[in-house]
Amino acid sequence: MIKSFLGTSIIEYPGKIASVVFIGGCNLRCPFCYNLGLVLPELLEKIPDIPENKIIDELKKRKGFIDGVSFTGGEPLLWPGLTDFLKRVKEEVKVDIKIDTNGMLPDGLKGILPFVDYISMDIKSSPKKYPIATGNNTGFEKVEASIEVIKGTKDYEFRTTMVPGVVDKDDLKKICRKIKKVKKYVLQGFRNTKTLSSEFSGKAPYEREYLIESSRILKNCAEVVELRE
Repeated sequence: MIKSFLGTSIIEYPGKIASVVFIGGCNLRCPFCYNLGLVLPELLEKIPDIPENKIIDELKKRKGFIDGVSFTGGEPLLWPGLTDFLKRVKEEVKVDIKIDTNGMLPDGLKGILPFVDYISMDIKSSPKKYPIATGNNTGFEKVEASIEVIKGTKDYEFRTTMVPGVVDKDDLKKICRKIKKVKKYVLQGFRNTKTLSSEFSGKAPYEREYLIESSRILKNCAEVVELRE
């Protein structure tokens, strides 16, 4: 399930120099997704798994230089071996761990909390637009459950990619009403190349001023708001 490894990143884990572990497989089919190799089964099966011991060895080589490890995907929580591997990283490498999740697996999220120091969760759009945003008929209930789990942790961020036709300023207002008050919210710019649906490939992203205006809305429900373009 481990499909790729990046030795050093200064952007994947806020405030830390981190290695990045990419987990294959996803339970959503967001039409604007650009990580096709980690999502589509027909592409995923062409990428060989990286042995866990090799990842541990790579992390140990960087001990003293990296501050943390970020697990992303795909959806990392789909990997049955995730909890055991996180425990290994904690015990053998002794660095902080960040995990990215789409919030669709709240029970799995609870299970990894003892080994995770930072959680980054995507909120794709407002509840009514979730089927459009995710290509999945799953309701917003699991997302809400994950939000509540994460709000009880020490360090986290929620994030939304501002995709025209999927999420707009009105959707952000609705999200705010749902989540009430959180520590940190990140707005991300939309990448319009190699998307899952051809409808979004080449689609014009929002202008910067629109993103700035959108970030102001989130100040009503987040202590810290960050715009990542």
